[in-house]
Amino acid sequence: MENNFEEGRIVKVNIENQMKSAYIDYSMSVIVSRALPDVRDGLKPVHRRILFGMLDLGILSNRSYKKSARIVGEVLGKYHPHGDTSVYDAMVRMAQPWSMRYPLIDGQGNFGSIDNDSPAAMRYTEARLRKLSEEMLEDINKDTVDFQLNFDDSLEEPTVLPAKVPNLLINGVSGIAVGMATNMAPHHLGETINGCIAYIDNPDITVAELMEHIKAPDFPTGGIIYGYDGVREAYETGRGRIIIRGVATIESFAGKEQIIVTSVPYQVNKAEMIRKTADLINDKKIEGIVDIRDESDRNGIRIVYDLKRDAVSNVVLNKLYQLTALQTSFSINNIALVKGRPVQLNLKDIVRNFIEHRHEIVTRRIRFELKEAEKRAHILEGLLIAMDNLDEVIAMIRASQTPEEARDGLQTRFGLTELQARAILDMRLQRLVGLEREKIKSEYQELLEKIEYYNKVLESVEMRMEIIKNELIEIREKYSDERRTTIEYATSDFRIEDTIPDDNVVVTISHLGYVKRTQLTEYRVQGRGGRGAIGGTARDEDFLEHLFIATNHNYLLLFTEKGKCYWLRVFEIPEGSRTSKGRAIQNLINIEPDDKIRAFINTKDLKDEEYVANNFIVMATTKGMIKKTSLEAYSRPRQSGINAIIIREDDTLFEARLTNGNNEIIMAGRSGRAIRFNEKNVRAMGRNSSGVRGMKLHSDKDEVIGMVCLEDQECDVLVVSENGYGKRSKLEDYRVTNRGGKGVKTLNITQKTGDLIAIKNVKDNDDLMIITKSGLTIRMAVSELRVMGRATQGVRLINLKDDDGIAAVAKVEQDENDENDENDEKIDITVEEDDDYSSKENNESIDKNNKDTDTE
Repeated sequence: MENNFEEGRIVKVNIENQMKSAYIDYSMSVIVSRALPDVRDGLKPVHRRILFGMLDLGILSNRSYKKSARIVGEVLGKYHPHGDTSVYDAMVRMAQPWSMRYPLIDGQGNFGSIDNDSPAAMRYTEARLRKLSEEMLEDINKDTVDFQLNFDDSLEEPTVLPAKVPNLLINGVSGIAVGMATNMAPHHLGETINGCIAYIDNPDITVAELMEHIKAPDFPTGGIIYGYDGVREAYETGRGRIIIRGVATIESFAGKEQIIVTSVPYQVNKAEMIRKTADLINDKKIEGIVDIRDESDRNGIRIVYDLKRDAVSNVVLNKLYQLTALQTSFSINNIALVKGRPVQLNLKDIVRNFIEHRHEIVTRRIRFELKEAEKRAHILEGLLIAMDNLDEVIAMIRASQTPEEARDGLQTRFGLTELQARAILDMRLQRLVGLEREKIKSEYQELLEKIEYYNKVLESVEMRMEIIKNELIEIREKYSDERRTTIEYATSDFRIEDTIPDDNVVVTISHLGYVKRTQLTEYRVQGRGGRGAIGGTARDEDFLEHLFIATNHNYLLLFTEKGKCYWLRVFEIPEGSRTSKGRAIQNLINIEPDDKIRAFINTKDLKDEEYVANNFIVMATTKGMIKKTSLEAYSRPRQSGINAIIIREDDTLFEARLTNGNNEIIMAGRSGRAIRFNEKNVRAMGRNSSGVRGMKLHSDKDEVIGMVCLEDQECDVLVVSENGYGKRSKLEDYRVTNRGGKGVKTLNITQKTGDLIAIKNVKDNDDLMIITKSGLTIRMAVSELRVMGRATQGVRLINLKDDDGIAAVAKVEQDENDENDENDEKIDITVEEDDDYSSKENNESIDKNNKDTDTE
């Protein structure tokens, strides 16, 4: 046995250099021979060997299936010296219609599923080539591609396939090499061929012009490409990121809504997506879904999400897009081998390389066919010479002792080549008949025409390109289908509000914390003194306590009586009818169980830096404290809420308003008194402060019930008492004073009127919305209320039962385009005036007798 450690057999090398060299060799082997596709046929070596091996076995599309184990064994034994699992996995993927846009193998048996179920073992499954694969392999025996020796130098294998189909674009590819990776998207065959034809017609075509034909990727699982910027970037640079989302529709069933998903994004595991969605629902990160069912079958995907009755379907769908794999991103990185080197390719690069490949294939095929035609014509020329001298040829052959002697004699006598002489000697006797002679002449003439045509083609690039174009058109007509992936040319990220109309709505919150939004059009305008319409179904010991007008796209800042602030979009509030109960607000925000929403602010956009910097929030408490803080401090609330104001003992926050810093403020107390002062008298403070004194209360039992912030001085002041009495007075009746005073009388409080419960600033074209504790609602025009003196008792606005009272009052600002439908049913309302108010003269005398003075 040889001693490898003898002197002279050991070579000392630098290990660092050796490692570098070995790793580079390994890296290039992985890049060139394993992980990256060839730009010409779009295949990695393993896929190319599988297709060529199946062709070699004769497993064509019109023949019977063969066991996958037989195919894998053929590929392993002849061409691919790696593990059988890698070959079988590659073959399985080429047969999966959810993995390949145009599968190259026709599989029979269990080849897995979109739920990532494993395929059956190779001994059970069977496969054969598809017609499209045969197009990839066509003309491979016509010297169209180069062959190389296999791993043991016993056989030859193609270095590339002729690929009549632009496989790299239509099926895409993904692979991880060393130091680089490729991830190319599949495309629609018809669009891709149209792009290739456009390039043939105009080699100077731009990427933008190509994109008029090849619009975007087309994934086997369908879906929606949302946004075109990523597609454009990928086509122009070879790198880009596109958003894919599953197709989902909202349907009604049995009085409830369902979200039906009929496709999932490419490369998404459907079963895993459903499982993770269920986890998100259990963790309360997605709300509004009561059940998930996977009703998918061989006819297609169908996932059903059953929603709660009060769920907002568009909001739930948006959560599914945001938090689950129903919306994913696909990162495109077009790296392929060009002349054996990895290159980043844009769309035009890929098309150009494919057309150049096809041009080479067609050229080599024409040369091969010309050579074969010339060879056959040469033989036919010899046959025709022999038939013209048939008797002499026969005599010469009969006189010869050996075939070689006959062959040499024919060559010498008639000037034939060895090939022609051999053909004459091999000719069967039946070809000596006259009819056969005519056939030979006809065939010879046809060959001469073909040779002439082949030579013309070889001399003309235009003719070769026309052949390529015609072949592509034929492929398109045979295999093109409908596009599966739709394109939404959005210019920005998806916003759920884009799917929801920005309508005016009424938002109501009950005493026990049930919230809902209702279309404003459900409330008709009625005259004062009416009974009203049902505005909410009141539960035992519950009544509607808050009401305000907003639009679906508004941002809401919700302020609690403990001084915390929460953020919510109006469209996230469940929609209900006037009579519906609504949904517990605890299910929408993380409010503490013993806390309660007391004030709301509608704002259009909290992300506008200039807007939030130039606006303020003014808050008031029941004990008369007032505080002003920049809106910017509340523009980024956390899910758990933030502190808005420090509330002192025995006090609660009851009102918050949005201002511009230059408003006038009116605060009113339950005792019927009000104070007016300038907002500039209240300095801006941080969130963690309690504010300053805004109004001094009339007594220990008194409390502030309302605050009005006036930007426009052209308005009246409207007040309403708890027993349904109200009026409006001129703003100038309330003179401006310093903050901290007791104010002046704004309503003559009696046992009949009850305490003051609301104060609003109104104009003639506004409407007034009044809700009772029993749930009745009345909407009336402010213009119906006559302007009265500041200290008067007012008139009855709504008839109340003995055990009922006013719960909330809201102002509806009239939109010029929002006119009442003439067909709306009107309710005749009788205007009932109070006995103590019978004429304008009485009103004026009461006003004079009760005129009050300002009290600091």
